[in-house]
Amino acid sequence: MNPVFGLDVAKGESQVQAFLDQSKPYGKSFSMNHTKEELNHFLDFLKEVEEVTGQMPMVILESTGHYRFRI
Repeated sequence: MNPVFGLDVAKGESQVQAFLDQSKPYGKSFSMNHTKEELNHFLDFLKEVEEVTGQMPMVILESTGHYRFRI
């Protein structure tokens, strides 16, 4: 398995979708406000996927604004 989280980052909130493997979504996508409480909920969900798959998921951010990685 190749668990991954996709985050569409926007100002104040992000859209999240987890995948256990390619084309195998895990749960439903959800919006996450950038608050301590909701970031903790995201971390709990990340740990849940790690327990299910036995691997730490990769987290992928949408390439926008100052989150962009340049080579």
